[in-house]
Amino acid sequence: MFSLYALCLAVIVVALLAIAVYRSTTVKTKADFLVAGRSLPAIVLVFTLLSSWIGAGSLFAGAEAAYRNGFAALWIPAGGWVGLAFIYFIAPRARRFARFTIPDLLEARYNQTARVLGTIAIVFAYTGIASYQFRGGGDVLHLIFPDVVTPVLGTYMIAFFVIVLTALAGMSSVAYSDVLIGSVVTIICVVAAPYLLAHAGGWSGVHAALPATHFQFFGNLTPIHALEFFFPTFLLMLGNQAMYQKFFSARSERDARLSVVGWIIGTTILETLIVAIAVFGSALFPTGEVAQHPREIIAYTARHGLPAMLGALLMAAVFAKVISTASNFLFSPATNLVNDVFVRYIAPDAGNKRVLIVGRLVVVLLGCWALYQAVYAESILDKMLWAYTIYSAALTPVILAAFYSRRVTAPAAVAAIASGTAITLVWDIPAFRNLFPLWIAQRDAIFPALAVALAAMILTSLVTAAPSAGQLAALGEEPPI
Repeated sequence: MFSLYALCLAVIVVALLAIAVYRSTTVKTKADFLVAGRSLPAIVLVFTLLSSWIGAGSLFAGAEAAYRNGFAALWIPAGGWVGLAFIYFIAPRARRFARFTIPDLLEARYNQTARVLGTIAIVFAYTGIASYQFRGGGDVLHLIFPDVVTPVLGTYMIAFFVIVLTALAGMSSVAYSDVLIGSVVTIICVVAAPYLLAHAGGWSGVHAALPATHFQFFGNLTPIHALEFFFPTFLLMLGNQAMYQKFFSARSERDARLSVVGWIIGTTILETLIVAIAVFGSALFPTGEVAQHPREIIAYTARHGLPAMLGALLMAAVFAKVISTASNFLFSPATNLVNDVFVRYIAPDAGNKRVLIVGRLVVVLLGCWALYQAVYAESILDKMLWAYTIYSAALTPVILAAFYSRRVTAPAAVAAIASGTAITLVWDIPAFRNLFPLWIAQRDAIFPALAVALAAMILTSLVTAAPSAGQLAALGEEPPI
């Protein structure tokens, strides 16, 4: 059993390293490293979008929610599904803009201050997302090798591997690794879910083993709690820089739009299967070790609820998805610091070789910071919602306004980014929350932070001069409303 799990993980590790080393030989310029030379076809975009979106957030945080609340955990991915319906129309416009990062867009449409504040918000949010990928990967290694690898040691091992993988070839490495990972994970989940359902005694057996609330629309959640799951995911999806970077990397506007269609189909199927696997696993293992650490339910079910080969493949798939998402969300803020700080302000005339060296160094430094966060994070679900909220409240409103509003001004964008980030960062300080009525103070940060950011954006726009024609034309054409 030990050798089987080790073999599957070894195959994944060797395959990913081989792709990264090969793709690193094709990286010669800044555009090659940051946006894969703008050469990604639709099929590659589909898998890299799918793999970057579904990681420890779904496999651990979503699974934890499914263990506790049943199918009501689908409120978390549902925000992404609704967001994708809007993104279908945004993707071609994003590809037409064809820069490198979201702060590029913020400066073009607003000003340099918006660019800098946007960079800060992204670095906070995305290193937070990368950190719980490291933590989830550490859990996987501990479950596979419990007598050899502790969760903390596993976290360090995952971080080291992700940093090396990401630093080798940048976007090109990330995107083509995702093709392998996305294919493997989808096939294994399609096979594992019906097997577990049958193993749990079919639908009648699952219903008999679990509370009735696990099959209700809100489950154990209140409607407001369900929306606190829904909106961070929805707003992150609409403003997700990792997604926009993939669109900037697309071969054409048509490839960008087609990739969204495949992404909608893939993420709806795969995230539903992940929640189903967690629910079926909770029917099989309602007590014991996993009840103390419900975020591990999918990996635990793979280890103890499936035949050896299928379990090893599912465990390897979970491992691969964590690696993929960690690489994506580590690379994205590294791109910000290279393009939006180093090239923009420190060394605007830097050659390609120097940019590549700095880019790889930044990946290492951000990886170390994400690792520090991973070691000290308690709940993957809480860390996920915190990271999503920073991005959702601070950046998504001004990103959408850049594409679709003529009236939002540069000072308004600055006010929204600054206030949304600040509220999220201080919301967990009890003395600050106690300044508000109890019905507000007991809520997660998403609604207070979003409300403050939107109010700042709207009110500041009303009292400041309208954007210039040049700012409105920065995205290739005037916004429609």
